[in-house]
Amino acid sequence: MSNNKIELRTINVTRYITPLREGGSLPALAEGNDDFKYVLKFRGAGHGVKALIAELLGGEIARTLGLRVPELVFANLDEAFGRSEGDEEIQDLLKGSQGLNLALHFLSGALTFDPVVTQIDEEPASKIVWLDAFTTNIDRTVKNTNMLIWHKELWLIDHGATFYFHHSWDNWEKAAKSPFPYIKDHVLLPQASKVDELNDEMISLLNDEKLKEITDLIPVDWMQWEDSDLTPEEIRNVYLQFLILRRDSAQNFVTQIRDARKTLV
Repeated sequence: MSNNKIELRTINVTRYITPLREGGSLPALAEGNDDFKYVLKFRGAGHGVKALIAELLGGEIARTLGLRVPELVFANLDEAFGRSEGDEEIQDLLKGSQGLNLALHFLSGALTFDPVVTQIDEEPASKIVWLDAFTTNIDRTVKNTNMLIWHKELWLIDHGATFYFHHSWDNWEKAAKSPFPYIKDHVLLPQASKVDELNDEMISLLNDEKLKEITDLIPVDWMQWEDSDLTPEEIRNVYLQFLILRRDSAQNFVTQIRDARKTLV
């Protein structure tokens, strides 16, 4: 899987179906010109394009590691889209999201993962915990698992809270080398007994070429930041170098995962 070149399709959003009022980002269920339904993430919401970049990088890294993630697509919103929307908050969101957004294929009929109901095996649990420590994902807790059960399989969703270093952008090298204290709250930590055993495999899947391929997916349009003097290509390179350095410093967060699991005993 990791040897296949990553390519994302681009769709045009043709119909806004309903808001999905989860958190502050107001994602929506929408339909594309390919007649499929998508969970649409808006550039005009909350943390803007940085949340879309996090969603893109987090999702495709998870997929590279062999985990199930709904298909990600770039989603165009026409400037006329949403003019007939009656809700002013949603209308403002749509107006502020004209252009290229990000969407996940909608898994119709999926159920929210409940750790009390469904037990995850040690290997996939360990991979997911490793992934979330690597991507600094603060949002996979008992209160908000961001996982779905679809056709009896576990799917990962919502990686917009990953890579939180980019909201300040200060000293990204230190952030890349740091452990991940929030891993103690991870919903799958009790099952993640094979993180040490799987570490080398995870690292090998995220080679420099694959990480560059993933960061090359970030649209230039998403890296024109008003609060930064860096060019889009300089921003892209920081993301790439962050990922490479974090991978090479993986033992820092693997050790922390091990220590956090000891407190569960």
